[in-house]
Amino acid sequence: MAGTQYRGSEIKDVDQFLGDAAGLDSEREKEIGQHIGYRYDVNLVPDYDRLTPFLADYVEFMGWEDLNWLEDIHMGYEDGKPAVFDRNINGWVRVPDSIPLPGNQQDRDMIARELLVKFQMSDRHPLVTLRKAYKKF
Repeated sequence: MAGTQYRGSEIKDVDQFLGDAAGLDSEREKEIGQHIGYRYDVNLVPDYDRLTPFLADYVEFMGWEDLNWLEDIHMGYEDGKPAVFDRNINGWVRVPDSIPLPGNQQDRDMIARELLVKFQMSDRHPLVTLRKAYKKF
């Protein structure tokens, strides 16, 4: 499996961080007292055959030739739950329990990218409230 090591921790399978919310594996995690969410090979090139229909339409609508900034988005884990990190709010967006997770990281990353884009476009995103409060016209 690509990305079987991350800063002193051995990654055994794709579900390792779902079942081990309390276990801190690496020295860095023990030092900071929390899991590092993106503990897999972030250099893995996205497989465009695995794009979700939503992402394929989004990339086409945006006029991009690739995933652009979405290549940096990966499925992470917060408190043993799958999540994606939203840099705009500096926080984790948890994947709903109703969404089944596939058995490989590439497909999980595609789900994370789709979830993040949909959340950032939704009325539930915190920046929507700020825009309404501070817009000038």
